Amino acid sequence: MRAVITVVGKDTVGILAKVSTFCAEHDVNVVDVSQTILQDMFCMIMICDINGITCDFGDFADKMKELGENMGMSIHAMHEDIFNSMHRI
Repeated sequence: MRAVITVVGKDTVGILAKVSTFCAEHDVNVVDVSQTILQDMFCMIMICDINGITCDFGDFADKMKELGENMGMSIHAMHEDIFNSMHRI
């Protein structure tokens, strides 16, 4: 199973490190990352393997959102099945 994590907010030092560390603490493996900076806005999409996750995915998503709020950013974790359903034509 995989998840999609999006991160958007003002660019600061250590964003990737904080998000990936949070993932590692919950045994979520980052498989792919795409990031860019648009003017002063940081934008990142991560694809993660959640087969080994050590907590309920809903709790993980809530904690990820809270991490984003503490960083002054928007972080959203979504299960790949939900993501695919939302983006189907």
